[in-house]
This record gives sequence, C-alpha cells and structure tokens, in this order.
Amino acid sequence: MIQTGKQQELRRQCTGAEVFPTEVLNWIQEENLWNLWVPETYGGLGLPLTGGLAKLKELARIDGSLGWTVTLCSGANYFIGNLQQDKAQEIFIDSGETVCFGGSGGVLGTAELVDDHYKISGKWRYATGAPYLTHFTLNAELRENGNVVRNGDGSPKVLSFVISKEKVRIIEDWNTMGLKATATFSFEVNDVLVHKSNGFLYNDHHLPDPIFKIPFSVFADLTLWINYIGMAQHLYEEAFRSIDKGLLDDLEHTIKDGDLKIFRYAEQVENGILTHKSLDDRIIQEVHHIASESIKTLSRHIIGIFPFLGVNASRDNHPLNQIFRDYFTATQHHNFTK
Repeated sequence: MIQTGKQQELRRQCTGAEVFPTEVLNWIQEENLWNLWVPETYGGLGLPLTGGLAKLKELARIDGSLGWTVTLCSGANYFIGNLQQDKAQEIFIDSGETVCFGGSGGVLGTAELVDDHYKISGKWRYATGAPYLTHFTLNAELRENGNVVRNGDGSPKVLSFVISKEKVRIIEDWNTMGLKATATFSFEVNDVLVHKSNGFLYNDHHLPDPIFKIPFSVFADLTLWINYIGMAQHLYEEAFRSIDKGLLDDLEHTIKDGDLKIFRYAEQVENGILTHKSLDDRIIQEVHHIASESIKTLSRHIIGIFPFLGVNASRDNHPLNQIFRDYFTATQHHNFTK
C-alpha cells in the first residue's frame, strides 16, 4: 500500500504533465513496477494476478496516466513468459538494465526471413510510454523470398517481436485530450535485422510460473478493466466534494460491482491454475463481455454527473477535468471498442 503522503506527491507531480517527471520515473523503477509480473528469478516482483491487479488499481486511482502506463508496460514485460529462456536471460538479467517493454498490438509491418534473422519494416500506432521504453514489441506478417507465409487456413502468418529502442524511430504524435503523460507515440522500423529468437507468440509460453498460464486475452481484459475502476474511484472522490452524494449513488454502485467482479474472476483464474484447470472459451468470452458492459455503465454514469460538477470541472487545471479526459481517452483502447 502506497502511503497517503506519497500518493499526494505522485498525484501532484503527474497533474498536467506531458511526460512523467524524472522523480516519478525514478520511483517507478525503485518500486520495480515495470516488472510486476516478471518472476523474481529474473529480477521482478513476481506478483500473483490478484496482487498485481490491486497495485494497478491503486496507481490508476492516484493518476490515470500513471496507472495506464504501468499497466501497459508491465503488461508488455509479461511477454517475458513468451520468450525463449535464453532470450529472457539475455534481456532481463545479462543486460544489467531495468527493462521496460511496450508496443503495439496491431499487425502493421512485415518480417522477411533472412537466414537466422528477420528483416522488419513497418509503422505502428501506438506504444504507451514510448520515451520510457528500453524495448518495443510489435506484430508483423511473415515473408519468405518475398512471398507471404500463410497459415493452414490461408491467412497470413503473424509473429510478435521484441526490438531494442536503438533500432526504433519514435514518432511524437500523441495529441489527445487525456492520458498525456503516457506519451503513447507511434513508432517506425525500417529494414532492421533481429535474430529469430526475438520472435514470440502470445499464448506460447516458455516459463513455468503460474502467471503465464493465464490466457492473454483474459489477462489484458482484467488489467485494463481495473484501470477504469481506479480512475472512476478517483473521480468519485473528487466529485464527492462538489455535489450531493445522492447524485453519485449509481456511480458508486457500478464501481463496487466492477471491483468485486474483477477480483472474483481473478480468484477463479488463480484457483484454476492451482488445480490445473484451464479456462474454457465460455469463461474467456464472459470476462470480456462483463468487462465491456461494466465500462459502458461507468461511462454513462460519469457523463451523467458531469453537468452537476460546476465550471471547475471544465477548467484544464482542475483534477475533475483531468480525470474526465483521462478516463474517456482510455475508453478508446481497441480492446473495448472492437
């Protein structure tokens, strides 16, 4: 639990920031938050799903950009479980640096096989925390001898890659109303050669830790959903000072309901791992559906109370305004707009 004084300090430092101040980035590194899900044997915190979700909610409640950036970057570091163990050792231990992954889930580039390397080119939108990253992750369609490599069903074969920041050009195009300090810029790669060991598949795991047995779609749904809950809690606390509590009852109920469901699902996932029971497709689809509905309901209630918050909520430098802008920028994530 982050002490109240530190919460206030972090909130002050993040308010209105276009990028995180050095003090905030140093604190994230000191707390090892990029590595929430990374096993302790690789220098991480190795948190269980429920413990990591509680931490992400706490961060999102302090500041939307803080919670969102740590969620997306620690979520990218989660790919350590998908890397071959030699590659994980090379990046997370042998390099001697604090690692921060981040990137794009879009298939917006190509990877041409050249001996035991891939030559990668493309432009991806967007990479949360781009200026803070040590490595970028991306998805690309595979090519061999100039031809598209296809799966058995005829669709193009796609592989994910991790590439060091030195080989990437950042495009500073994050011009949004909220989540400013996430610095979610686009990035470009031109004819960069990377060893084939830099490639990975989302649901193909090479580390035995329980956290990596979670289907990635469920992991993504729960870690993003908890951010909306955290930001809504922050808004509720600020709004409580401005308007009659009765106007906030529906929002409060939806926050509590979403929070309860998230941790109920997380415990179900953890128990399934302990008993060696995999999640069936029905549960995976249920989690996504309930998360989507919860976020829609939160959004409706937040919009409903906004006209009662007074002119302060329309001022750029007021907390209510920033939380509102952060929250509704976050709702545009493709995971819940498909």
